[in-house]
Amino acid sequence: MISKNKKKDYIEEMKVFFKKTSSVFVTHYQGLTVKEIDQLRSEMRKHGILFKITKNRITKLALEGSKYKKLENLFKGPTAVAFSEDAIISAKILTKFATKNPNLKIIGGIMEEEPLSVEDVEKIATLPTLDEARAKIVGILSAPAQKILSILLAPGTKIAILALVKSKKT
Repeated sequence: MISKNKKKDYIEEMKVFFKKTSSVFVTHYQGLTVKEIDQLRSEMRKHGILFKITKNRITKLALEGSKYKKLENLFKGPTAVAFSEDAIISAKILTKFATKNPNLKIIGGIMEEEPLSVEDVEKIATLPTLDEARAKIVGILSAPAQKILSILLAPGTKIAILALVKSKKT
């Protein structure tokens, strides 16, 4: 049994996490071993994501007055939460881990006050991360000008060749 002071400290700690983060994903971890949970935590920590096993009743108290109040109904059973500033990376890690470990079940989440279903989380996991998107843009922009020019002129060239062929036939 937790003392009142520890409960208050836990509530305050959770309130801080809810205020600091822009996305929260709720999972059930029943059936995972301690080693598997530690592996997931370690992977998430590499990307600045906090994965925390929660106390449901006390966490619901911490949700009071926060922008994540809509998550309240997800806190049933053995619940763990991922707090992240980058929803895409968090969703990717959780989805990848859940496919390898079916005991981890993604229940839902919220991103910038927008509730997310399990399907939404899976869709987010397919999006490119900010770094991946930047890399694609840099790749496109750093292509030699000649390639870009040839791509832009290709339709015109085809029309010119077609016109030339037609003019030779007449």
